[in-house]
Amino acid sequence: MNMMMDAPSARLDAAPAGGAERLHLQLMQPGDRLRWDAFVQRCPEASFFHRAGWQQVIEQEFGHRTWFYYVEQDGHIQGVLPLAQIKSRLFGHSLAALPFCVYGGVAALSEPARAMLDQAAQRLAKELGAGHLEYRHLNAVPCAGADWHGSDLYVTFRKAIVADDETNMNAIPRKQRAMVRKGIKCGLRGVVEQDVERFFTAYSNSVHRLGTPVFSKRYFALLKQVFGDDCEVRSIVRGDDLVGGVLSFFFRDEVLPYYGGGMPLAREVAGNDFMYWNLMQAAAARGCRLFDFGRSKRGTGAYDFKHNWGFEATPLPYAYQLHASRALPDVNPLNPKYQLMIKLWRRLPLGLANFIGPYIVKDLG
Repeated sequence: MNMMMDAPSARLDAAPAGGAERLHLQLMQPGDRLRWDAFVQRCPEASFFHRAGWQQVIEQEFGHRTWFYYVEQDGHIQGVLPLAQIKSRLFGHSLAALPFCVYGGVAALSEPARAMLDQAAQRLAKELGAGHLEYRHLNAVPCAGADWHGSDLYVTFRKAIVADDETNMNAIPRKQRAMVRKGIKCGLRGVVEQDVERFFTAYSNSVHRLGTPVFSKRYFALLKQVFGDDCEVRSIVRGDDLVGGVLSFFFRDEVLPYYGGGMPLAREVAGNDFMYWNLMQAAAARGCRLFDFGRSKRGTGAYDFKHNWGFEATPLPYAYQLHASRALPDVNPLNPKYQLMIKLWRRLPLGLANFIGPYIVKDLG
């Protein structure tokens, strides 16, 4: 089912100066997906999270409505903006580019195309009565109007890698390098999987210990199905014992380890340290030249772990525009009002947490 077909303001035109053909605002249809992705592949501002497949993932797994806008001129796409709505009694009403993704917002080749997409999103947010509109920018790009707010909560960690393992290893700070070598000495190895079974076991155990609601196993299987070889599932094992697992995305010359986790054994054998090194080795051999360690919140263990690898934190210039709400959203584990919930979640039996978790996490975005 395509939930975006009844979108308000589905098509608008604008006449550019100089006699050029009009810009046309449209909604992506099934037949547009290939050329949408071809545009994303070549647009410098685009990311893996602008890909057309996220529409299927968000609609099918979470049941949220989506609007994947694009602007074309003379039959060529000039910009894209994937949007999804989350409407929750617990966590509010938002329109974002894009929930469940760390990057997003407008990706365009021209300012007129950017302005048309931005205006369409603002108009849609108003028509839906959304609390706020959110762009998850990777790099700072202009937003129309002065009524946008920023946040310094999130940073990302991205670093160049090369084809040579020794050079990549030597770029890791000494203490962290020792942890990687410990994992190697413990006989750990990485196995690329065609299903998500072992990965989900490691991931669900890990997030339960953190007190975080879990995504469903079905969600990860859908990611693998939709993105194919650009979505890799890797398990880390010692003999027959599962140590950890990571699900990663590949985009252009980048690798993005996106979901990961370790079994209790991982602490004893430096499993997480080895896991990311093993992925870095494989990605470099595949031709990747940028390792994207992903988004983290300041003041968290994940932030410190990535910093210990020698990655520098880069602030993410997320942009928020308030509509029906009067304050910026604050849905994150560092918010004191969620601390009791986290403590209680850790005490739930794993099976029960895995059953309930997907019903909660679908509205967190």
